[in-house]
Amino acid sequence: MYRFLLSWRWAITTLIALLLIPACIKLGFWQLHRHEARVARNNLIGQSLKAAPVAFDSLSTGPGYAVPKDLTWRTVTATGEYDSAHEFVVRQRTASDGSTIGYFVITPLRLADGHGEVLVNRGWVDSGSDATQFPPVPAAPGGQVTVTGRLRADETSATSGIRDRGGLPQRQYMLINSEQQAKASGATVLGGYLELATTTPAPADQAQLLPEPNHSDIGPHMAYAIQWWLFASLVPVGLLILIRREARDRVSAAAEADTPELVPAG
Repeated sequence: MYRFLLSWRWAITTLIALLLIPACIKLGFWQLHRHEARVARNNLIGQSLKAAPVAFDSLSTGPGYAVPKDLTWRTVTATGEYDSAHEFVVRQRTASDGSTIGYFVITPLRLADGHGEVLVNRGWVDSGSDATQFPPVPAAPGGQVTVTGRLRADETSATSGIRDRGGLPQRQYMLINSEQQAKASGATVLGGYLELATTTPAPADQAQLLPEPNHSDIGPHMAYAIQWWLFASLVPVGLLILIRREARDRVSAAAEADTPELVPAG
């Protein structure tokens, strides 16, 4: 009854089914690993944001310092005076609404302890009507201030996916990068940067502050993993159903062929 399984058509169908099973299982584990990475990232962000603030220059040891992954988002503070002469903006950045494109305003803060300068992302501003001109930005507070925010690693094209192109208008850049700014200004700029949350004393006007990163959404990856594993379990079931249907159809066709044709009496 099942000799038809030896045909090329069924041999190829069976082979495809056998290949689909491990492929679906592997895709399920890929989504599971993405889920685990997302959960680990959320836990890291949550722990970092709840940790007691520490001085920025107690973590960033100097120019060229690469902020490690386990310190990213750590709450840090810095006290000093803004170096508005070397303020710049970073192009093509999204506002908190997730859709409006504008600039991040980056102002170096000259540390009161003399350890150098810290790049401070003071927030987002609209790009205005002329992208070739420096946009209007709220003035950085004068005098000594204490800023609190989140420690971030320097942006590079490799880590951000943003192409760092030249030929931009004056004081406009594509990346927030301390080494790049140290070369441009000649100042001692500590590695990494501070993403501003609060300023003391509070300024009269300021750019749109960036919200804390969402560390509660685990994404759909676990659901996708379960779906792939369900597909893997359904492949042999579907193959068995197709085989039994084929066998039943062949039996029915053979029975019809063996039934003698009745000739009506004349």
